[in-house]
Amino acid sequence: MRVVMKFGGTSVGSADAIRRVAEIVAESRREHEVVVVVSAMNAPDLRTTDTLIAAARAAAQGDGDATALVVPRLLDLHMRAAAALTSAEECARLEPELRAMLDYMSDLSRSIAVLGELTPRALDLFSGLGERLNARLIAATLRSAGLPAEAVDASALIITDERYGSAAPLLEETRTHSRERLLPMLTQGIVPVVTGFIGATRAGVPTTLGRGGSDYSCAILGAVLDADEVWFWKEVDGVLTANPKLVPEARTLPRLSYSEMAELAYYGANVLHPKTVLPLVQRHIPIRIRNTFNPGHPGTLISDEPGSGTAKAVTAIKDVCLITVGGPGMLGITGVAARIFSAVARAGANILLISQASSEQSVCLAVPRAEAAGAVAELRKELASEFSAHDVEHIEVQDPVVIVALVGSGMRGTPGIAGRLFGAMGEAGVNVIAIAQGSTENNISLVVADADADRAVRVIHGSFAL
Repeated sequence: MRVVMKFGGTSVGSADAIRRVAEIVAESRREHEVVVVVSAMNAPDLRTTDTLIAAARAAAQGDGDATALVVPRLLDLHMRAAAALTSAEECARLEPELRAMLDYMSDLSRSIAVLGELTPRALDLFSGLGERLNARLIAATLRSAGLPAEAVDASALIITDERYGSAAPLLEETRTHSRERLLPMLTQGIVPVVTGFIGATRAGVPTTLGRGGSDYSCAILGAVLDADEVWFWKEVDGVLTANPKLVPEARTLPRLSYSEMAELAYYGANVLHPKTVLPLVQRHIPIRIRNTFNPGHPGTLISDEPGSGTAKAVTAIKDVCLITVGGPGMLGITGVAARIFSAVARAGANILLISQASSEQSVCLAVPRAEAAGAVAELRKELASEFSAHDVEHIEVQDPVVIVALVGSGMRGTPGIAGRLFGAMGEAGVNVIAIAQGSTENNISLVVADADADRAVRVIHGSFAL
């Protein structure tokens, strides 16, 4: 079986963590072909990528020595780990390689200070350096443990467009480059240790894939290499039925469907973002979420099949405002909903939930609390003439509220789910302010007062025996 596996920043954030990663890779390679994708080191006192970006921005403000000042700290972080993990020969080979990469960034930093400008293209160079450093450290660790391994910069594999900071992969070209480079290594028994987060344009200019880029890198490689499974190693045993801080009895879900994963990710659960794993979903490649710190646990398998059960999990989004636009004159006004949504979009607010009664006399929508004021201001501008004519009489804001979502593919077509949900809310004395359910029936979302949110989550979890 061919497996592409990704280790995040905390999973590779210290010598002990990297040692654990090496053990996991060695164990997996006994049965599978393995490609490893890694993030930058995230030590508790030194987050590599954040440190490099801060230095680059300081250079743009005229501090040309900003990067040079952090180079010794970053080199020390990686070489201390190397001393604990690798042989003397590997250490001796690794240090000049890392030093050269960091010194190059120091020189670039001084150039940025002279120009007084940090371009997105230059920022991508800084942003992706942590992955390049760590891939070499982890490859050296694997070799010292007797496992053939080689660091590979994803700039030689993942070909992207030129949207620096949030580049999109060109999948056919990426497929060609990745297979040409990585498949011979796998045939020879070599473990490729690939940098997450970065790619390069057709001209070879480094880019980054934006937020969630390391997960995205792993998904892209899994798709173009036709992996049998892709494993994301995190700090949890998998996807839980609820937030364990609210529901101590929450358990790990053995299986989820892609659509259930998407619903849970949207509503704030610790799940992979759908956009970052889209290449795998499109090719129907199973995904597994596993725990670096508890590798014996099977984790959660995400695939086309949802597994057993009706409702799977309950989750919540906090710090939300509910905006209601209403008035008797809204009945029959063509295009009023489109104008409402356009106004909110102009404000840059993200609509999390929408509900409209069949009377058409009110539309309510939930947005993040920080974006509510701008949305309301734009709505008042857009509907000024309707206010004057009293067609629209009020724009009300309820703040703060929480969206609580019950998710599960098995709810579709199952009678009594909604009655059970609202009955549980009534028995617990939780007032439901608004309701939304899509026709897929994968998700029933409730808006409740902030003070009722934790109780609502616990009651729903208990009522459905999640």
